[in-house]
Amino acid sequence: MKKAMSQSLLTLILNGISIVSLIFLVISLISYRNVNNQLYSANEERFNLTYNANRFMNGSAYLTNEVRAFAATGLQKHYDNYWNEVNTLKNRDKGVAAMQEIGITAAEQKMIDDMYALSNQLVPLEDEAMKNVQSGNKSAALDYVYGDAYNDSITQINTLKDQFLTTLDNRTSAHVNSLLQKSNQIRISMILALSIVGIMQLSNMLLVRLKVLRPIMIVKKQMVEISRGNLSANFALLPDTSEIGMLVESIHETKRELKKYISDIDTTLSQMADGNMDLTIGSDYRGEFLPIQRAMGQILDSLNNALSQINKTSAQVSDESDKMSTSAQSLANGATEQAAAVEELSASILEISKQVSNTSADADNANKVSEESMRHLTLCNEKMRALSAAIDEISDSSRQIGGITRAIEDISLQTNILALNASVEAARAGEAGKGFAVVAGEVQSLANKSSESAKNISELIENSIKQVQNGATLSIETMKALTQVIASGEQSAAMIERIASSATQQAESLEQVTEGMNQISNVVQTNASTAEDSASSAHELRRGAEDLRNAVQKFSLRRR
Repeated sequence: MKKAMSQSLLTLILNGISIVSLIFLVISLISYRNVNNQLYSANEERFNLTYNANRFMNGSAYLTNEVRAFAATGLQKHYDNYWNEVNTLKNRDKGVAAMQEIGITAAEQKMIDDMYALSNQLVPLEDEAMKNVQSGNKSAALDYVYGDAYNDSITQINTLKDQFLTTLDNRTSAHVNSLLQKSNQIRISMILALSIVGIMQLSNMLLVRLKVLRPIMIVKKQMVEISRGNLSANFALLPDTSEIGMLVESIHETKRELKKYISDIDTTLSQMADGNMDLTIGSDYRGEFLPIQRAMGQILDSLNNALSQINKTSAQVSDESDKMSTSAQSLANGATEQAAAVEELSASILEISKQVSNTSADADNANKVSEESMRHLTLCNEKMRALSAAIDEISDSSRQIGGITRAIEDISLQTNILALNASVEAARAGEAGKGFAVVAGEVQSLANKSSESAKNISELIENSIKQVQNGATLSIETMKALTQVIASGEQSAAMIERIASSATQQAESLEQVTEGMNQISNVVQTNASTAEDSASSAHELRRGAEDLRNAVQKFSLRRR
């Protein structure tokens, strides 16, 4: 097998270099941060030193300017400003103290001391000049503050200022530049470390792609072909001592073993298909293929046992099928006779069902006629009630008419009495009352006729009342008779309805019986057909048993 460096070792080397470079990069980052902090502190220190140096120098210049201004103008504010700076603000002292706190060199301190001594030497002289101004001797003060001696002192102080600032700036600039150079060196080393990490990761990516991913994709395609059952697919990779090479060797070995197992199984199954059951399964199966070996051995044993048993059973089936054919034929004959009897019985029940259906129809018609009669009787009952109410009204009217006739009789009696009284009065009047006597006679005659007519009407009304009373009695008796007839009709209608319901139920029951007999007839016919089919099937079963026995005898079984 070809030797090759393992992909894991090569990957470990590349990743190790990357990790070392990353560690160096982290250290560089920490150093870069520290240098930047130092650079920031150096710049801040430079600024503070310059600021406080200018503060010291500006304080000295401020005193000079205030002295000259006071000498020129004599204004008190310049005098006050001068001594406020000297006694209160003390910018010179504070600037020196701040620079000493930050840190200055001995040479820088000496220059500060020289400037400080020169400035302090001028203070008593400046005080003297201001006193001259206060005493009114401005010219002497002006001569001094603008004189050569004073200007020489100021020039010396300014020269020392320039030297101090130059020295201070050179020293702080050198420190800042040193830190900047160191920062640039660290930045360059960080870029180099990042470049190394990038190169290592790119190499690692190319290694993984060429040495791992590409072979894995080829292995994947090969495994897909194997999963599809294609063991003859081309596999161009060659095995070696690397991990992928060992995987390739495993796939080649797997394909060889699978082909061997498939060839063995194919040979065995082909011989079994040809009828050779006297076989043994090879013993060189391994791993998960051992169950297949055991299963094939069990299949051979089971087939040998099953075919032997089938061979024995086929003879028994052939004998029993003869008996079954004879019994089925007898059953078919009996089922045919039963079918004929059931058909006759079904025809009789069908005839009875038709008669009951007719009876049910007649009962329904009678029920309808009875209901119609009940409706007529109910209508008659309502009419009789109306007639009875009318007779009662006529009786009431007759009684009212009788009262009227009695009133007429009373009026006739009174009229007759008046006529008699008139006749008496006419007789008393003599000749003058003759005409009135004639009228009284006529009135009396009319009263008598009215009385006679009233009696006749009263007799007629009494006869009418008697007849109405007889009619009312007859109507009441008729209503009672109609009530009894209606009750009897309702009972008859209920009985007819029950008869119709019973006839309907009988018809439905007979229909169910008829349907059941039809079903029985169908079942009997089906049984007869099934019995005939069973007889035919038994005959076919006997032939099949013979064929099965002949087919089993074609197999070469193990001898027991």
